[in-house]
Amino acid sequence: MPSYEQLAGQLDPATTVLLTVECQQGVVGKDSALPELAAAARSSGALFRIARLVAGAHEAGVQVLHAVAERRPDGRGASNNARLFRAAARLPVQQLSGTTAVRVAEPIEVADEDLVVRRLHGLSPLSGTDVDALLRNLGCRTLLVTGVSANVAIPNTVFDAVNLGYTAVVPADAIAGVPADYTPAMIRNTLALVATITTTDEVLACWKRPRRVRQG
Repeated sequence: MPSYEQLAGQLDPATTVLLTVECQQGVVGKDSALPELAAAARSSGALFRIARLVAGAHEAGVQVLHAVAERRPDGRGASNNARLFRAAARLPVQQLSGTTAVRVAEPIEVADEDLVVRRLHGLSPLSGTDVDALLRNLGCRTLLVTGVSANVAIPNTVFDAVNLGYTAVVPADAIAGVPADYTPAMIRNTLALVATITTTDEVLACWKRPRRVRQG
């Protein structure tokens, strides 16, 4: 774990963006297409900690970006080059554009100043989307990554962020995957090699400093 001073330097509100990954009703909500993952996100407390981080970001003036995975009803543009995509296309709950499944799930609150970026393909919100351009226009240097799943989207997001030159910070208690014991093992053996690993409480403590107004 980094020192408070090191973490506070990385999480400067003026240059940090909080990213929530696939925290949508059809993934982590009560009518999830992936009930085991939804149960893990809720029972572990990860979803509620993400909500705390989002609320803390709003209070501290940190930009929040919600990355949502969805699919057109006709499937145009959707990926079909991996077993995961083909299996998802057969699930009884579909992440269809414009439906409640692709709304950000409670208890996370979406503020007017938040950005919501939707993707129709791939495994990562940073690959082939507007996210990288938006982050650069916002002056982002540190990407705080939260959400699901620790199995696929979260490591993809962290690797993409690092490859694009951002500092990746991951609150270990604000991501979830299945089975439950996989997440800490993946963090310890994979994410810790490329990202700063911290906790929700430590992030919020860094943001309790006097608020800095974002320019532009």
